[in-house]
Amino acid sequence: MISIQTSLTELERNHQIRAEVLDCYVLAIKNTAQYAIELDEGVTDAHRNYLNALATEVATGTSEALADSRATLRGLLREYREKAVQYLANLRDELAATARTLEEILDSLAQGEGDHEKNLLSAVGKLRQMAATPGYAALGTAISSAADTIESSLEQVKKQHQLTTSQFLVEIRMLHKRIDSLEAAAALDEATRFATRDELVERIQEARSGEYCLLLISARGLRRAEIQFGKEVSEILFGAFAKRLRNCVPPNAIIGRWGPEEFAIMLTVKKSEALASAKWITEHLSGAYACLNAGKTTRPILQLRVGVVDTDARDKPERIIERVGAFLVDKG
Repeated sequence: MISIQTSLTELERNHQIRAEVLDCYVLAIKNTAQYAIELDEGVTDAHRNYLNALATEVATGTSEALADSRATLRGLLREYREKAVQYLANLRDELAATARTLEEILDSLAQGEGDHEKNLLSAVGKLRQMAATPGYAALGTAISSAADTIESSLEQVKKQHQLTTSQFLVEIRMLHKRIDSLEAAAALDEATRFATRDELVERIQEARSGEYCLLLISARGLRRAEIQFGKEVSEILFGAFAKRLRNCVPPNAIIGRWGPEEFAIMLTVKKSEALASAKWITEHLSGAYACLNAGKTTRPILQLRVGVVDTDARDKPERIIERVGAFLVDKG
């Protein structure tokens, strides 16, 4: 038999381990706040305050606080990442403007340098001629010395200008490299952008019927989330849904937003594959989504209705568009 003493010892050991794990979790949240990359002061300060508040709640050790913290922490980190992406996009624009300004300065300097140098050398030549003229014999030495000084200074200015130009060129190269990296990151975000209804209609009109299927989605809950929790939560909900949806379809799929809560996806797959995708999306993208609202987790719900329109080579684009509209406006 297991003695009571042994059981108590094991219980105490488990309690101690739980306390240590909780301490590590709280410390990890606080460290995340402390070492957050500095963006705009207001954005970073708010992020740190939310994380520190979460650490305080988690430190209570209640089951409810620990369960809620998983979604809240993930949401806070996701939100800060999105703000960092926007911050970098703004920085990219500023860097591009700076690079253009530097290039304009260099062009201006290059255009003016030749004329200025020519004029100064011409003036120095005239001074030397004056110094050699018999009538200026008394001032010849002084004039000649002044010409030498001007010529020497001109050479120094030229060298300094060349150094400055080289530094500018290095700056421009560094800025262009930074811009390229930021534009590459921005291109990833652009790849997840949904087409508008007009853009999708144009795609359908240009595509060959019979070579693609349309996967149609009605996502009820986006407008309800805005009414219940506010526009910010509704936008976060849409962003989370959009990312999951993008990950559910092939990279070459074209996703269009047909209406506020309606979506259509062009897939170059067989109807059977499109039906399998529709089933998977219905099962995995419906339900509650964890969204942040002033540092707290809310859980708005999306209810999906998914269908497939198979195109035939004889179908006209107008007829296909009518079928899409008929499905998406149906409230059933």
